[in-house]
Order: sequence, then C-alpha cells, then structure tokens
Amino acid sequence: MDPLHAIYAFITALALSGIATPAAARLALRVGAVDRPRERGLSDVQTPRLGGVGILVGVLASGALWLPAAPPFRGILAGAAVVTLVGALDDLLELSAVWKLAGQLVAALPPVLAGVTVESFTLPLVHRVELGQLGAPVTLVGLVVVMNVVNLSDGVDGLAAGVGTISAATFAVIAFDLGRNSAAVLAALTAGAALGFLAHNFHPASVFMGDSGSNLLGLLLGSIAVQGTVKTNALIALIAPLIILAVPFLDTGFVVAKRLKYRRPIYVGDAEHFHHRLARIGFSQRRTVLYLYGWTLSLAGLALALRFVPYSDNSGRLHLGWFAVLAAFGLLALAASVYLVYVLEILKFRRLRERQLRQLEPQASEGEIAVTLAREVETGEFEAVGPTPPGG
Repeated sequence: MDPLHAIYAFITALALSGIATPAAARLALRVGAVDRPRERGLSDVQTPRLGGVGILVGVLASGALWLPAAPPFRGILAGAAVVTLVGALDDLLELSAVWKLAGQLVAALPPVLAGVTVESFTLPLVHRVELGQLGAPVTLVGLVVVMNVVNLSDGVDGLAAGVGTISAATFAVIAFDLGRNSAAVLAALTAGAALGFLAHNFHPASVFMGDSGSNLLGLLLGSIAVQGTVKTNALIALIAPLIILAVPFLDTGFVVAKRLKYRRPIYVGDAEHFHHRLARIGFSQRRTVLYLYGWTLSLAGLALALRFVPYSDNSGRLHLGWFAVLAAFGLLALAASVYLVYVLEILKFRRLRERQLRQLEPQASEGEIAVTLAREVETGEFEAVGPTPPGG
C-alpha cells in the first residue's frame, strides 16, 4: 500500500459519508433519535442524531475496498460496527452509564482479540517498557478511554468531526513515514469519513453525530494510534498520540478533575467544557470551533515536526538550526495553548464579568468584585457574560 491508496480511501469515505449522513438524519427523525434544546447544550433547535451511522457507512465501504483483509483491520471494522450500534441505542434510548461502558468494552474486544494490542512501548529518554500479558487488557482500557474522551468533548457543532479529521490526517502522515502503511490508509479513510460528515455538521448543524459517531471516532482514533505509532520502536510512538489528541484529552481531564474536586459524579454531564466556557464569554459556535481547530492544528504541527525535523543525528548530537525549527513549532503550540486557555478564557472573562458585575451591583466595592471574580474563575461557574451572536 502507498499514499495513493490512502488518497483513494479518503475520497471514497468522504463521498459515501457525505451521501449517507442526510439519510441517517432522516432515519433519526423517523425513530425519534432527536437532540432537544437543554440547559447544558449550545443548540436551541431540535436536531437529529445518528450522524455516526453516516460516518460508519463511509468507513466500512472504504475499508472494504482499500484495507487489507488482515485480522487487525477486520477486528477494527467489526468493533466500529458494534460501537456505532451501541451509540445509536444510546442516542435513541439514553442508556445508563453502566450499559454504555459495557457496550464500549464489548466494541473494543474485536480489535484487541484480532491483534490490535500494545505489547511494549518506548518512553523517550527512559527505556522500553514490556507489558507482556498485560498488553491486551491495557489496550482494551485505553481504547475505552479514548472513546470516552472524544464522546465527552463532542458538545458543539463541528468540534469532534473537525478535530477527528485533523487528528486522523496527522496520524496518516506519521504512520506512512513509520512504515505502517495499512494503518495510514485506515487513518486516511477515517479523516475522509469525518470530513464528509462535517459538511452537514458545521454550524448551523443539520445533524449531530451523537454517541454513535463520537464513540466510533474514538475507537477508530485509538486503534489508529495503536497500529500506526505505538506498536513501533520510534521515539515518537507514545508522544505523537498524546500530542495529536491533546485538545480532547485536556478538555476531558479538566472537566473530570473539576467533578472530582467538587465531589460530582464524573459520568454526569455538565456545562464546564472548553466550548461551554468560551460560549459563556461571548464566542459564537463557529468562532469557538475555529479557535479549537487552530489549537489542534498547532499541536498536530508539533507532532509532525517531532517526526520529520532532523534536529539531531544518530549519536544524539543536536543540529542547532533544525533544533531551532523544532523549537519554533513547540513555541507555536505552547503559545496557542496559553492564548486559548488563559487569554481567551480568563482575561476576557475577567474583563467582561467585571463590567457586568458593576452594572448589576453598582454599590459593590472593588474588593467585593475581586472576591467574586476569583471565586468564579476558580470554580468555572458563572453566568454568560456576553452576547453570543448567531453564526460566525
């Protein structure tokens, strides 16, 4: 397999997902799998779910045409079908957390049993870690974690599909360079299927991917990470997935940490994700998503630079010029992270909220306003402080 196969797989999945998604939306309306406006949601209209079914059509059809009939990929496609079914049932019936977790575990079994496992990995600057018999259960848990990370971060039009497209495309490039060509083709068709769905999901979305889509993307991205990078001896093997998927991991980690801190169940949804917080300081859905796309792209660029920039030779000596290029990619990713998390979320919030508090409580002192601001920044719990214009 070569990059041309990946291009064909991408185009096939893109076209079929784009065609199948409206049909999936009509099916969702017919069976009642509809997302209704709710307090923690950002949509104010009823929107059909089951968009994941459209993504699955693109993945399965393209996979049947362009992936090898090897056990790992048959297992991945089987798991994809199972997790989409489980997610579709959740979109329709709203399963309990226990049943959803059980379904995710069942869906992760086919890839793991087919050989999508991590037996060992390399910790950069440390040593190689052998998992032995723990490889299969560790991989199983890892796939379920990635499914939940993507699922939890899917809360605004186009976010999960766009981040999934960027992430899968980046995995494809790195996997080809590592000689994991079949995994690269899987990554390419995943990017195509997500992009075909995104055409219908970018704000204002005509369909949501629902749990059927977010769990599907999570399983595919997790499997791609295992087959495409982690199972190699490259130093970037473990770092690349963590960098490429950093945005959904950071978002989920932030939310889970807050729920634990304030003794809330981690499986109960809330409105404390990055996209919720950006919406509350006045960002439109499109602007929120574009900022998060930009953050993801900066991190994807860093992952690619770590693989392709020749910053050292085989003996470990640094090439200062190339190391400066790598450092520039690192600084760009760091600057994007700081800008989004600190400047956009905290500084803009402080300015807008302080103005709002002065209007609401004109008799409040500077000290009282400062205490209120400090408490709201710490907890992340505050009212919307700016208008959210429709569209961009």
